[in-house]
Amino acid sequence: MNKTVQSAFYSYKSITIAISVSLLYFITSYFLIGFKTDQLVLAFVFNTCFFASTYTRKFIIGFSIFIVYWIIFDYMKAFPNYTYNTVHIQDLYNAEKALFGININGKIITPNEFWIANHSTWIDVATGIFYLCWIPVPLAFAFYLFVKDKQLFLHFSITFVLVNFIGFVLYYLYPAAPPWYMQQFGTNFIAGTKGNTAGLNRFDSVTGLNVFHNLYAKSSNVFAAMPSLHSAYPLIVVYYGFQKKVGIVATILFTIVMLGIWFAAIYSSHHYVLDVLAGIAVAVLGILIFQKIMLRIGWYRSMLQSFYERLV
Repeated sequence: MNKTVQSAFYSYKSITIAISVSLLYFITSYFLIGFKTDQLVLAFVFNTCFFASTYTRKFIIGFSIFIVYWIIFDYMKAFPNYTYNTVHIQDLYNAEKALFGININGKIITPNEFWIANHSTWIDVATGIFYLCWIPVPLAFAFYLFVKDKQLFLHFSITFVLVNFIGFVLYYLYPAAPPWYMQQFGTNFIAGTKGNTAGLNRFDSVTGLNVFHNLYAKSSNVFAAMPSLHSAYPLIVVYYGFQKKVGIVATILFTIVMLGIWFAAIYSSHHYVLDVLAGIAVAVLGILIFQKIMLRIGWYRSMLQSFYERLV
């Protein structure tokens, strides 16, 4: 980097922007959800990438789409969805039994209840591994696209965040308790219920790890089971994997992970089958909105092209 480029790279404007964004994030977070060390880590990663090199700056600008998603998700703690609409507990449970119930000796039970009675150690481990893929796989795929095809990276990233925003809206319109809540607390609504590992606790016990315990201790809202965004993410990866023509091996791997996450969501009692189907529907809706509507809007395509040019 020559002196002229270096001077522009570390310009007063760029430094001011980075510091201002970081301070705004800290101040907003403090008043909404309080201080957490995670916030320092996020700000450190952002500023390090922003000032380390031209390539890392482009990288963090591209991935800022995911950072915005994560911040909004975290801020949902300040606005619990159960304060805006009634939480659905028994009606969702009854609907699950009516549509997907399993008859065991004359008694109808949900698929979640069936797997509680029929779980095994090897399935506990396998489903735990699959469920750990819900964010790493989309992020790894996004990184691959950033390196190989920045235009498709933008399409994937925006679709991913769009699907999340659709899911967030539905969380507030239809607050829903997960299966484990019904199993532990019945039909009683208890505001501020903490996150729970549910069936994934067996993975922690078998492996000696506390990975899911640590993850669900930070849960933004347990009454956000419908739709299952865990189930939406891998479908987006599979779709854009086809778009990129990643090859038969990668396609099969993505598909196995997708099916594994869908099954794990039900097996672990974190979601009903209805939640999983809703997550799939939200993913399809998000893809269609982006591909069939947003990409056909002239000013939006121009804005997307401008952002793309900043990344190449």
